[in-house]
Amino acid sequence: MWREIGDRETGKIRPNLFANRIKWNRTERLQLSNHKDIVSPHKGSINSLQVDLTEGRYLLSGASDASAAIFDIQRATEYEGGGVIAKHKCIFSVDKQHEGGHRYSISSAIWYPIDTGLFITGSYDHHINVWDTNTTQVVVNFKMPGKVYRTAMSSLATSHMLIAAGTEDVQVRLCDIASGAFAHTLSGHRGGCDGAIRFWDIRRAGCFLVLDQSLSQLGRRPPILERSATTKVSTTKSLLTSPSSLTKARASQKKLANGSGMKQSSICKFPAKGPMRQRLHPGMLSSQDRATAHYGAVTGLKVTEDGMYLLSAGSDSRLRLWDVASGCNTLVNFETVRLQSSKPIQLATTQSSDLIFVPCMTTVKAFDVWSGKTSLTFRGHYECVNCCWFNFQDQELYTGGNDRQILVWSPSQLIFDEVDGPAHDQDNWSD
Repeated sequence: MWREIGDRETGKIRPNLFANRIKWNRTERLQLSNHKDIVSPHKGSINSLQVDLTEGRYLLSGASDASAAIFDIQRATEYEGGGVIAKHKCIFSVDKQHEGGHRYSISSAIWYPIDTGLFITGSYDHHINVWDTNTTQVVVNFKMPGKVYRTAMSSLATSHMLIAAGTEDVQVRLCDIASGAFAHTLSGHRGGCDGAIRFWDIRRAGCFLVLDQSLSQLGRRPPILERSATTKVSTTKSLLTSPSSLTKARASQKKLANGSGMKQSSICKFPAKGPMRQRLHPGMLSSQDRATAHYGAVTGLKVTEDGMYLLSAGSDSRLRLWDVASGCNTLVNFETVRLQSSKPIQLATTQSSDLIFVPCMTTVKAFDVWSGKTSLTFRGHYECVNCCWFNFQDQELYTGGNDRQILVWSPSQLIFDEVDGPAHDQDNWSD
């Protein structure tokens, strides 16, 4: 550690590389926290966890007893054990007795991505509630056609306030907070357990990609900077080998500028019929529309932080890593695990997306994304684990399960015995 700090001071290590090493070392030392404890007010299984994306300070939880709670994970409510163990009680909670509260289990609880003033809950009572954090009142309510299994919002969108909702109905609906109405209805799934993962472009009709586990590729794609550099080098070499190509390219540009080259290439034209039209909506083809990503229901999805890969879990107890750009299965052989098949599970990844945290019955396992090997195993819950969330800011993992507990997994640190008071600053010299 001290050597790396010295290398950082002398400039031998770049700041980003130094920070990533520190974060990775802290992640490797994760264990059940001996200095932080979250006091759960829930009387049912914990189904959803999320730390806000703006401050990284407030933890939101949703449970099967129709209650949702918010915790301040940076400021403790009280201390025990001589000030060693920090107890974090909920700031507030909403339950069945609350006006506008849900009647049945809360399956999903998420923060509004750009502000902690709002949070969203989805429930088995067929409702999605948008809550004002300051007043603890429902400001927008959406009536869904069935049980709500999962809700999600884009952390990058700046021009809309859409909530994507997956319900027991075969359609996915986008709820607009601004208007209080459904903005889009996405049809294509044949049922909640069809084993399909579909990609949608809301500007078009129908999905444009259905992931097929039989379409595969080996290895990971090179980074964007490397690919762009390779393309630039190959282009330069081609121009050096054939100088006339540069002259031809310039001549064609002049023709287009003068209006003499108005003829478009056939690549830009999409006929109304024929094979080219099939490329517009491959997900609508009968052969690809039946493709499956798992041999059972898809129970969990998680996109890596760079947005290049998608991790999926299924009731077939399989984990798969998908290349988002090509839609191919990367064939990473994750070690055999046993996953819940009766309800959705919430996956989590580190900031560098090198590790994925997966609830595996009563344990949580951390897998290396590219080798598929188990790096860490977390044991502490007495019943099945349903959800987990990794806090990038503090390198802490939060897990919730059917035992109604929210456990904190943090980097190991020494706890000194402070019963006799703090140690005094003194030397070992004798008088």
